[in-house]
Amino acid sequence: MSYTVKEIFYTLQGEGAQTGRAAVFCRFSGCNLWSGREEDRSRAVCKFCDTDFVGTGPDGGRFSSAKGLAEAIDRCWHGRGGDSGGEKFVVCTGGEPLLQLDEDLIDALHEREFEVAVETNGTRPAPASLDWICVSPKAGAPFVQTSGSELKLIYPQENAPPEKFAQLDFEHFFLQPMDGPDAAGNTQCAIKYCLQHPRWRLSIQTHKLVGLR
Repeated sequence: MSYTVKEIFYTLQGEGAQTGRAAVFCRFSGCNLWSGREEDRSRAVCKFCDTDFVGTGPDGGRFSSAKGLAEAIDRCWHGRGGDSGGEKFVVCTGGEPLLQLDEDLIDALHEREFEVAVETNGTRPAPASLDWICVSPKAGAPFVQTSGSELKLIYPQENAPPEKFAQLDFEHFFLQPMDGPDAAGNTQCAIKYCLQHPRWRLSIQTHKLVGLR
């Protein structure tokens, strides 16, 4: 299988249970809930996405094999400072990474001693060999990945209340305030909900606060 990747970069995870951890982010191109083009946003299932996942960027590209992409991810880890100990960690994201991420790539990354995480919208089943599964459900989309490491719900979403997901098989449950013009109000609503429902924890996009990519 070939892979189309928007970008590969070394940073700190900014959200959820792994916040603050050094990681290579591999952002796959494409999504099944929005084309990524502004002219299509009004017709998208997910209208609030703020990520550029269209095409390939200067630190992405098209890879003809799992081995080739795993090697590029490994070079990014070692070339950007990830040489001084600590477990190697890669976050496969998008767009929707499970349109492309497969067992061959996961195996190739495991061979290079990476812990492999995915950030998915939950519309496709995740490969069993993944080490960490973060699911972020979107209102109006089919939802098939009902278990994993963490459920990270963008809040608030009409027709996607937290109660709909609270009994699913996840280790961690996070509410992440929706960004945009109502971010401050959404944050206060999320804080209030977490205080009233302690199963849920607040997730803040810390990378935006401190200026990380």
